[in-house]
Parts: sequence; structure tokens; C-alpha cells
Amino acid sequence: MNLRDYKSVSDRRKALEKELSVSLKHIGSFSLDEAAASTRNCENMVGVAQVPIGVAGPLQIGSKQYYIPLATTEGALVASVNRGCKAMSESGGALVDSHRVGATRGPVFRVKDLRESDRLYRFLKDNLEDLKKIAEKTSHHLTLQKLMTRGVGHYRYVRFVFDTADAMGMNMVTIATGALTSYIERETGVTCLSLAGNFDIDKKPAWLNVIENRGIKVWTEVTISSSVLKHVLKTTSQKVYEVWLAKCMIGSAISGSMGFNAQFANIIAAMFLATGQDLGHVGEASCGITTCEVTSSSGLYIQVCLPDLMVGTVGGGTGLATQQEALSIVGAKDSQSFAEVVGAAVLAGEISLLASLSEGTLAKAHQQLARGGK
Repeated sequence: MNLRDYKSVSDRRKALEKELSVSLKHIGSFSLDEAAASTRNCENMVGVAQVPIGVAGPLQIGSKQYYIPLATTEGALVASVNRGCKAMSESGGALVDSHRVGATRGPVFRVKDLRESDRLYRFLKDNLEDLKKIAEKTSHHLTLQKLMTRGVGHYRYVRFVFDTADAMGMNMVTIATGALTSYIERETGVTCLSLAGNFDIDKKPAWLNVIENRGIKVWTEVTISSSVLKHVLKTTSQKVYEVWLAKCMIGSAISGSMGFNAQFANIIAAMFLATGQDLGHVGEASCGITTCEVTSSSGLYIQVCLPDLMVGTVGGGTGLATQQEALSIVGAKDSQSFAEVVGAAVLAGEISLLASLSEGTLAKAHQQLARGGK
């Protein structure tokens, strides 16, 4: 189904409802439960900011197909992702792998000297099982997986890693970490200066999250045939490869970028906004790597690695009506499956943008789609 074949918004919604067998009554209408939102999601609430939601797809992952809701005010974004989806589907679909890492919270303690720092280090290592029990008493949906710790000067930093099931879980892990720091202070006499000492590292781009990973790590890849490159993307594998090398690798390196990619944040932000994810995590999620290779048959192998996706399918903004319907469009059964769809959508965006840059039509596309052709 190509939603662009339908001229009006209402016709597109009806077509999508028929395709997905769902009712999209809250998409595009004022559907917020003010009483719930003002007590759970937003203080001093005075209104609602409306953002257009478009749908790209179908996006094929293996033998399954998904649709991607994108909340954005950037003309050409949905069309671009849609083109990437078509190229992937006509190439047999994407292959996806993922690993659940966990949400982190990183308190900082003040120590008197090296002896006290070492004593705290040994306490943490020797009492991990007790720490797990204390954390799990705060929520039945949370488990403490592991910890890592580093000392510098009069400070010792701890990075607790939690499995929070299908919730993104930062509220959960903050409450659990509060219980852990109280126990540590009581047992060791060492003062916790801050529940969050940037060793998490939460809502900031950082190499620690790229190396250690956070939330859910996702890899997505596809090999696009030379025929699809020619007829769908209007380019060649060599042209795309040269743009990728110059832009994502060398360009990123000389500018000191922490994201070796074309536009991860663009797709992630649009999906996060549509589905009720915490937008603060877009910055760290954008720190990923796109890789390209020209195949022996002149096709293009392309992969994206997203080491840090903090997402959930329950809790937070996912409970709002419009966001629930956007999640129903995706159809992912749990947070890990949802993260995989996000990864595949990011790959679609990378494919389309790199192809557009390689054929020199980026400005033309924005002229037509973002300015009404003017």
C-alpha cells in the first residue's frame, strides 16, 4: 500500500485503518486526558502542542512488515523514510539483531582519601547480591544486573545497570538507586553527593554509552541490489559509498562528531515524539555508526549500529491516547521489538538521505516537499 496515492488526510487514515485493522480515532484530534496528563506527565499544564504525524512503510524486517509513525514538522522526512523502506523491502527486507543492556543510574560519593575510596570499592563488589535484593524490593518490574565503579580525587562514581522489562524505566531506576545509596551510606559511612553524577550517562552524548551501551543496542543491515539502487534510489553503490565515506566517516572525524552517521537523530526524534518516548534521550541515541560496502555484484551493503536506545512500550508518555495509537501502528509486542523497528527505520532514513546526496537531489526534494513546490 502506498499512502501517497490517497490525496486527502482522511482517505489516508481510512486506508491505513483498513490495512492495520485498527481505529485511529485519536490520531489528528485533541485526545488528551487532561486529568491524567497533568498529574503524570506535565506540571502546570496549560495546553497541548500539536505536531503533524505521518506514516512511512511498509518497513520489512525479515518476513514481517511494520508501519512507522513519524511526528515531525520537517517536510520531506516522511517521504524520505518511505523511499528507504521501499528500497529495503524490494531488497528482501532488513536483518535485525538486538541486545537488552538496561537502564543506568550513576550516583557519586565523596570519599576522604584513597583508603576510603578503596573500602567503598570493595564494599560494592562484595555486596552485589545484597544490593540486588534491595533494588528489587522497590519494584517487581526491575532487577539490578551489574555495576561498575571508578574513583578520581575525592569522588567515587558508581554506574548501576538495571533491567526494567518493557518500561524505559528511568523513574524506576532513580527510586531504586535512592534505596541503594541510603543503604550504602548507612553501611559504610560514606556520603552520597548526588543520586546522578553523570556516570549514568543519561540524556547526554558520551563515548561511555557507545562502549558500554545503554537501554537496548540494535544492529540493522540490508544489501540493496544494483537494480533497486538504479530504479528506486536513482543512484549507484559506488556513488553512495563515496558520499558515506566522505560524510559519515571523514567528515565526522574532522568535526569531532560523536555520531558517525547521516541523520540518526531525525528519525529517532520523530518516532520518539509520535510514540511517547522521552525526547531527552534523542541526543544519546544519535551516537551511532553507519557502515557501507560495495558488494561484488555492485550492490550496496549498509548497516546501522545504535548502541544506546532508551525506549519503552509501557509507562511515561506511552500511556497517552495518541501515543498508544501510534504504538499500535508499529505493532511491536515489547520494548525490544520496538527498538528493532526504530533501528530499521533509522536504516531506511540513512539509505534515502545518502542516496539523495549522491544523486544531488536533496535541495530539490526539500523545495518540492517542504515549500509546497515554490
